[in-house]
Amino acid sequence: MTDVQLLKPLRYRSIFISDTHLGFRGARADFLLDFLESVECETLYLVGDIIDIWEMRRRGLRWPDSHNAVIQNILNRARNGTRVVYIPGNHDEMMRDYAGMSIEGVDIRLRAIHACADGRRLLVLHGDEFDTVVQCSRLVAMLGNRMYAWLIRANHWINRVRQAFNRPYWSLAAHLKQRTKNVMQYIANYEEALVHEARQAGVDGLVCGHIHHAEITQRDDILYCNDGDWVESCTCLVESHQGHLELLRWSDVRETLKTTADAAASRRVA
Repeated sequence: MTDVQLLKPLRYRSIFISDTHLGFRGARADFLLDFLESVECETLYLVGDIIDIWEMRRRGLRWPDSHNAVIQNILNRARNGTRVVYIPGNHDEMMRDYAGMSIEGVDIRLRAIHACADGRRLLVLHGDEFDTVVQCSRLVAMLGNRMYAWLIRANHWINRVRQAFNRPYWSLAAHLKQRTKNVMQYIANYEEALVHEARQAGVDGLVCGHIHHAEITQRDDILYCNDGDWVESCTCLVESHQGHLELLRWSDVRETLKTTADAAASRRVA
């Protein structure tokens, strides 16, 4: 068995993904499918905005084969023993009507409590209910969503040029977020509201999505985890079989696997 075969599949106790936005032109379904085909886990949490019903209502049904392949991969996991928990977000909020039901082996919940291997308890929720923009004005939220779509399209062409010059992937939207004071304050307020909710729930931490800002940070007695997205950063939260939590950025992992494969091939040639 080669070094590369030993690396794949990557095995985790739990995986948390959100904001895949399948049905949206900017969704990185190809990247997500590559990730899903490279990992195994006991529990898979889908933490909201998996299907972008907002976008499909606005622009019509757009459902490429890669998007369908992602759904089929998830359903196959559920049929073959993986526990799959789906917590709908605001972009797929119509699925909240089915909370408490199991469809094709996928458990649909409004929120869940995850017990880590080390005994910690985490509240798992999408988080849109703590977004003041979404709650106060659906129109403003949808306008913001459209502006975000424009940024993602611009980002696509920027990265086509970067790829031609053999430069790594770069997110324009993330770059702007990190340099805009109001956006950073919005993220801080969002995190504070969710940490308060977790504290009220009597848990050790939380896992959320929604704002497309991957992060793990300890806020006094509460561990805040945002698993990011599969539009900009292509990130997820993973739990090892010992209970260790970490953010995984798939572009970085792919590069590591490629480097390892190249090194193994060089050793075989030598």
